[in-house]
Amino acid sequence: MTNNHVVDKASNVQVKTDDGKTYDAKVIGTDPRSDLALIKVDGRNDFPYARLSDKSPRIGDWVLAVGNPFGLGGTVTAGIVSARSRDIGAGPYDDFIQIDAPVNKGNSGGPTFDVDGNVIGVNTAIFSPSGGSVGIAFAIPSDTVRTVIAQLRDHGSVTRGWIGVQIQPVTREIAESLGLKKTEGALVAEAQANGPAAKAGISSGAVITSVNGSAVADARDLAKKIGGMQPGNSVKIGVIEKGAEKTVTLTLGELPAQREAKADTQDNQKSDSDVGKLGLTLAPASSVAGAGSQGVVITGVDPNGAAAEAGFKSGDVILDVAGRSVSSPADVRQALADARDASKKNVLMRVKSGEGTRFVAIPLSRG
Repeated sequence: MTNNHVVDKASNVQVKTDDGKTYDAKVIGTDPRSDLALIKVDGRNDFPYARLSDKSPRIGDWVLAVGNPFGLGGTVTAGIVSARSRDIGAGPYDDFIQIDAPVNKGNSGGPTFDVDGNVIGVNTAIFSPSGGSVGIAFAIPSDTVRTVIAQLRDHGSVTRGWIGVQIQPVTREIAESLGLKKTEGALVAEAQANGPAAKAGISSGAVITSVNGSAVADARDLAKKIGGMQPGNSVKIGVIEKGAEKTVTLTLGELPAQREAKADTQDNQKSDSDVGKLGLTLAPASSVAGAGSQGVVITGVDPNGAAAEAGFKSGDVILDVAGRSVSSPADVRQALADARDASKKNVLMRVKSGEGTRFVAIPLSRG
């Protein structure tokens, strides 16, 4: 096993052993989402091997990282487990072990061992402003490796469960806007039409709180739980929607191939209205070329306003405010006024941008 990025787009693969011999290999399968790949060496089947650990390491455990940094050959470095379940922004299934053993270019795909000689992870990435080791490296945990490699060996590819939702974390501001007591679960920004979730009655604004009775800590936890299941499985999803708790049963679909969402933006359109204290100028989407027919387009953002702090950009489209669909700047102003009258500290807006659809909590104290 090695990293996907080690063999990605390679026309041929070779493996060199400690005794100096070189063997041809073929790629059995790759999984870009976990950055893992399985290769098969031709010519021998009696190589020594290392076993994957059956238990998760503890923070502070000693580890040894093995690899081929800078082409020097087999190199071993030592350190400790600094953290677990790290999210480094590589994808929705991030769940890395952070270690402080020196890892450099060429260590990718090498094993990270515990003191008993079991593999706790596969070296995959480093954090380095300089390009060299600064003591922050990441390994793919052995339980992830075991699951992914088994599928690559048996099928040549990896399939993951899918419920057809775009999700985001529940922040303190979002929880307050929705009347939730805890910042837990995964907020559904958008449910894909005809997807398993939509068919089961889960819509945007719902918060998914559990899967088969197991609590969902956050959006990443939900992605890991669902992605670890096989398509076709029946699962029970706990949901809070419009203040009411319910459980729905759905059949998992198969995670589609990765697609990049894009949207046209219009930065220089004339605006019809403004929401001054939030720092927004707005226009109906139907009046802006390329913006679609639904919602209100943001045509200007005050860099010193609350909207800019929340990440709004020109070209974003506000679809609804406080759960109410909007089609004009007046609709937005009215929804904000109603939220203030209801003594809300924050108001939740559903926004479409080049990155997809998301919910954003805007503080009303400044608007």
